[in-house]
Amino acid sequence: MGNQHATLDDILAEDMHHWYNKFMKESPSGLITLFELKAILDLQGMNEDANAYVDQVFFTFDMDGDGYIDFVEYIAAVSLMLKGEINQKLKWYFKLFDQDGNGKIDKDELETIFTAIQDITRNRDVIPEEIVTLIFEKIDVNGEGELTLEEFIQGAKEHPDIMEMMKNLMDLTPVLLIIVEARQLKNK
Repeated sequence: MGNQHATLDDILAEDMHHWYNKFMKESPSGLITLFELKAILDLQGMNEDANAYVDQVFFTFDMDGDGYIDFVEYIAAVSLMLKGEINQKLKWYFKLFDQDGNGKIDKDELETIFTAIQDITRNRDVIPEEIVTLIFEKIDVNGEGELTLEEFIQGAKEHPDIMEMMKNLMDLTPVLLIIVEARQLKNK
């Protein structure tokens, strides 16, 4: 992994034993904490929404809820973001959006996440309120102002334009690349 320009596909394609040894060398405990993730991503001075988004991403990747991302969770998260099937990605998005964990996502939750993502990526091509309005106009068939997992998945699949917007907005590849590059620089 000495090549700083390695893609995530290249990294995942490396021998798993080698990748595991690197992970353990860089994180001797075999675990990444939320604090370490924020330090790796250099996220000091973020606004409250962006900070909450990073927390939500961390806890979504922390599949067993123990407060750490271990090697298996890390590789699973990277693999999901790169190669996951559409249903897997949509379930992951839903879990990320459902900030209060009530099994439904509302307009405020979506807008908060989209605004936070823009604060992190500095990509302000689309106005979060417009995306949220479009999503709810097309997907919230009952007009309840909330989406269940089933409504979200079905609606996203039926509207390729919404799926494409979410895919572009939710692309965590730049964040994962920052993590990989930070670790490569640390090992030099």
